[in-house]
Amino acid sequence: MTVEGTVSGLEERVAGRAWTVRLDAADRGGATVRVSCSRPACTPQVLPTAAAGRTAAVAHLATHLRAASGPRPEAYCACRAEECHTHVRDAGPRERAVPSRCGGPVVMAVINDRQGRWWRALECCARCAAAHSSAKIVATAPATAPAAAGPHPAAGARAGADRPAGAIGPHFSHAPSSAAPATQGVPAPQGVPAPQGVPAPQGVPAPRTPKPRRSRRYGKIAQRIVPHDLHPVALRDELIELGDLFRAYQQRPEPDLAELADLHSRKAKAFRIWAEVSGVTELVLEARRAEQAADAALLQHQQRTGQSPVGEGEVTNRLLPGLTQWEHARTVLAHVAEHTPLPGPEARLMAVMLTLRSALTGTGNLVGQDVRGLPLTEPEELIGRLVDSGWLSIPGTADDLLESRPESPTPITIPSLMPDDDGQGPFDFGRKTRPKLSGWAQRVVGDKKLRKKKTGAATRLLALALAVRTSTDGRLGADGEGIDVAALTSWCAVEPDELEPLVEQLTAADWLAEAAVTDGRLTGRLAERVLQVSCPLP
Repeated sequence: MTVEGTVSGLEERVAGRAWTVRLDAADRGGATVRVSCSRPACTPQVLPTAAAGRTAAVAHLATHLRAASGPRPEAYCACRAEECHTHVRDAGPRERAVPSRCGGPVVMAVINDRQGRWWRALECCARCAAAHSSAKIVATAPATAPAAAGPHPAAGARAGADRPAGAIGPHFSHAPSSAAPATQGVPAPQGVPAPQGVPAPQGVPAPRTPKPRRSRRYGKIAQRIVPHDLHPVALRDELIELGDLFRAYQQRPEPDLAELADLHSRKAKAFRIWAEVSGVTELVLEARRAEQAADAALLQHQQRTGQSPVGEGEVTNRLLPGLTQWEHARTVLAHVAEHTPLPGPEARLMAVMLTLRSALTGTGNLVGQDVRGLPLTEPEELIGRLVDSGWLSIPGTADDLLESRPESPTPITIPSLMPDDDGQGPFDFGRKTRPKLSGWAQRVVGDKKLRKKKTGAATRLLALALAVRTSTDGRLGADGEGIDVAALTSWCAVEPDELEPLVEQLTAADWLAEAAVTDGRLTGRLAERVLQVSCPLP
């Protein structure tokens, strides 16, 4: 049978019936709803709530189904006139749909939307009913069809075969979904073999075997959905895996900044490739943000562990590990600069060492070797002057302090460092941090090469100042831009023209490298051997 003959046979058949019951809001902002029916004789109803409206709408449609006769075998699909997606799937916008898309017995079906706003009864073929995911079959026509229309191929329809022909039950929302039994002239539903002895219908395409669906991998990263068809596949898998790893990292009880830096680095690389294959500019910006996040996480990891990169594959284990302790070291030096009781570099260097010995309580212990190890011309006189000024208090004389040994240290008191009535002092670090800071300063001031070069107090103060004013890789200044000369001379308690000789002494002692004083700034970097005592700026 030709397509023209099939269309001609279709036109001789009667159109299927259809009616719709809708649920709409009765007034704006209120809870009342209106139930209306597409049949002209039905009067709209107003209900107080949406739940009551849905109950009334279902009951109204069930009344129509009970009153109507069963589906007619000679009827063609009611949805054909409305060009539903089943009928227009194989036809162009101006072409008439090929009727061979229909198939199976004529059924009475009820479809509805997921939100429960409308219900519709349709008299259509089983294939069209099966095309609607929400369709419920409430009745099936007798298994005979007019010869003019040709046989109807089945499409896996959910026909109510266990009901008598023409019978319509009131509870259509629970209609059975078993397939209708195959009879002569009507093949079995798709996927079920036809009984033996029944010839296959002519002029009707063979039932289609559903193709196995491919497994599609989906994922999400940085609030973006990874397309399942993204190519190359390795990029898609990397993005999905990174999204899973980031979500798993958020569930960790303890942070791992090294791992986080690695994740951000992988994300930056993957997003750049994604931007190249998709041409989306926003992905490039996301890659840049990921690179910045990776650098920040790596720097925090190095600061917390006291490590920083020196060269490829090398790290520096710092004497003071961590950003917090570096800031405490700068705080102590700044406090001494503002509260030194006597002028001159020797008095300031002595004040630094004594402050670190008694920073928390204002009291500490000192032995003669601690003072003799400093580059002081007359230590007895300096101690006496500090005691006379009231800044330092000791139980005996300066000579007694210089003669004291580790087994019997001399107690010292600095009143300005003692906590007030509220228990607050000038520093807020803990008891375990104070000896670490004191050991760090002693390591800088007592550096072996500085002692061999017999450098003075001003040179040792300059070494302390440079140690707390470097970048992570040891360059002078936060970003390697250098340090203001005026700030250095003020800290070292020397004149501006005396700074260059001090710089030369540090360079000769292998403390500084590439040092130069230009435009009022000291540039250069710390020597690699002293990077471990540096306290980089944030």
